[in-house]
This record gives sequence, C-alpha cells and structure tokens, in this order.
Amino acid sequence: MPDFAEPLARLINEFKRLPGIGQKSAQRLAFHVLRVSREDAEQLAQALLDVKDKLGLCRVCNNISDGDLCVFCRDPNRDQKVLCVVEEAPNILGIESTRQFNGLYHVLHGALSPLKGVGPEQLKIKSLVERIGAGGIEEIIAATNPTVEGEATAVYLSKLLKPLGVKVTRIAMGIPVGSDIEFADEVTMWKAMEGRREM
Repeated sequence: MPDFAEPLARLINEFKRLPGIGQKSAQRLAFHVLRVSREDAEQLAQALLDVKDKLGLCRVCNNISDGDLCVFCRDPNRDQKVLCVVEEAPNILGIESTRQFNGLYHVLHGALSPLKGVGPEQLKIKSLVERIGAGGIEEIIAATNPTVEGEATAVYLSKLLKPLGVKVTRIAMGIPVGSDIEFADEVTMWKAMEGRREM
C-alpha cells in the first residue's frame, strides 16, 4: 500500500473493515470523503453516530427500530395472525420487496449452529414462544436462510412451535441453497414466499 498521510491511511483502514470493501474501494471512498465539503463529511459522520445512538431493537419482534416498536409492529394494517421468522433484520428487506407479505416479523438474530456455539438460548426464540402464547397468531413462516444452519433452525422451530397450536410453514426453495435472503431478487423471493409449505 502506498504511503498516505496518517489520517487518510486510518480512514482507508476503517473503510476496509466494512463488509465487501477491499483496498481499492476503501481508497476510493476515503478520497471521496477528502474531496467533499466539511459539511458533507460532518453529515456522514453524524449519520454514522445516529445509527449507533438512535437505533435499538423493537421490544416485540427484535427488528431494528428508532422507537419502542418498529414500523411493522406499530402498523395496524398488518395481518396480526401471520408471523414471518427471519434470521437477521436485513432479511426483512428481501421479503418486503415482494409486496406480497403483509404480516408481522420476528428476528432471531442468528441461526442454530452448534459448531459455533449458537444454541436456542443465544437466539430470540423465547420471546417468539411468548408471542405465540399471548394468542392471536395462527401461522408461523420459517423464512430462515437455505443453509444447513437455517434448515436446522427451521426444523427446530417447527418441532417447538407446532405443539402450541400454530401452523408452521417453510418458504419454498426458490432461493439458491447457500445464499442469503437479503440478496434475493424480488421474483425469487416472491416465489419462495408463494411456495412455502407446512413443516
């Protein structure tokens, strides 16, 4: 790497830590920040701080939220009887892009992975069971990623939740095995939701 002034080198290194950003992209981003006005740089810095300071988790579904409830949980027009369970908050974007699902969500914040030390206790499963226990939910859609861990999580949820009297369905495999839901295109995600099956 060429020698850059220390502040620029530090910024490049920080950008490189972001997912999907290599050396060249990090340099382009850093030089862009260097070229923009101080006001634009301050807006970027403030946006980064606001994400850390003003966002938290929805108390109901564990989605990212700027308040006590996320936009989905506070929307009275959403179908309160259907709950779509996803691994991570970004997965919701793929499902919402289809404009075919109008229910609620529950974010697990991961998937079962014994090799990585992730068991049911590390996921937001207890609050999911409590939501079902409160009544009103008729169907759970297991929209975990089509990976070994995602499949294991879906099977675990099915065995855990069926005895509670809810219908448990799994999204269809319109999504390639080994990929993440957040990267699925609209048609693939729509077909996956449309073709879900009971577990």
